[in-house]
Amino acid sequence: MQPITSNALESAESLAALAEPAPGVAKLNANENPFGPSPAAKRAIEESATYGSRYITNNFKRLAEMIAERHGLTTDHVALSAGSSGVLTQLTVAASRNGHILMPNLFWDTTCKAAERQGAKLERMPQTQDFAIDIDGMLERIDGTGLVQVTNPNNPTGLLLDPARLRQFCIAAAKKTIVLVDEAYNEITEDPDGNSMVDLVRDGHSVAVSRTFSKIYGLAGMRIGYMISTPEIIEKVEQYNIGNYVMNQAGISAALACYEDEDFIKRSRQEILEARQIVEDGLKANGLDYIPSHTNFIFVNLGTLNAENFRVAMKERGVIIHGIYRDYTHYSRVSMGRLADVRKYVENLPKVLDALRQ
Repeated sequence: MQPITSNALESAESLAALAEPAPGVAKLNANENPFGPSPAAKRAIEESATYGSRYITNNFKRLAEMIAERHGLTTDHVALSAGSSGVLTQLTVAASRNGHILMPNLFWDTTCKAAERQGAKLERMPQTQDFAIDIDGMLERIDGTGLVQVTNPNNPTGLLLDPARLRQFCIAAAKKTIVLVDEAYNEITEDPDGNSMVDLVRDGHSVAVSRTFSKIYGLAGMRIGYMISTPEIIEKVEQYNIGNYVMNQAGISAALACYEDEDFIKRSRQEILEARQIVEDGLKANGLDYIPSHTNFIFVNLGTLNAENFRVAMKERGVIIHGIYRDYTHYSRVSMGRLADVRKYVENLPKVLDALRQ
């Protein structure tokens, strides 16, 4: 491999080679939005380079103000971080000082694992038979619990909890412990406001909601996320934070430019749904079951086939997907992407399935 020199980074083609997969490779493993950032965000990123020598101050505060204003709150209800991973991990670590973390068996547990390395104790709740998060069972098991966490819609299943049931759960659970709802994929659902638990924060419940600009906004590489909660919980999060020093000028500028860009969000959602329909049709044509998704990915039932073998075989054909989650060895997650990429996935499905079944 040739060393990277300053000259190698002078062209847009060279920069793309570092950020994008090789030509002809379909990258469908990371739940990114390849259709973003929005035009307004791109202009803001370019303009922000002029001020790249400055630490972020006023624009950091302005983004917190915009988020608070949208939800009828004040800025002491908002914590910003580099992606939502920061605030998720910080709250998990803080809450674990008062008890274990209660969470689903199957969900995006990376931040909880990070907290576990800092001494947090984790307790996993099995899913229901239809792969849903067992919130009734979780409520019964809250005992000596520092935090209970759910992701809605869930990753990797793509399932969405009924908002009325989830709201009842959050209110009851918040009387016993802190409730953390990760809403990374909320904006992709049909009714983002109706599915959100932010209203419980306004009502003063011990609930925290995390969001990110990595998904619908197409800013995964810009690393901007946030948490909305009561000032008391935000204070717990901020004790592990060093303020705006963890953020970057380009990411904050992009977030400011696209946060209220409803036209872009609508277009992104439509493109994701179009890609998802292509994949769903392809799965049905090949006799594969899948969990109905409310997100930009699908959890596919491979029957008797091993998901890791499936991942490797797909990679050999230029399609990158996710491998095994925990002990669900026969389920494979595929993310939505550009239409050419999801079509490449569908076109290779019968070839890979036939090869693995022999």
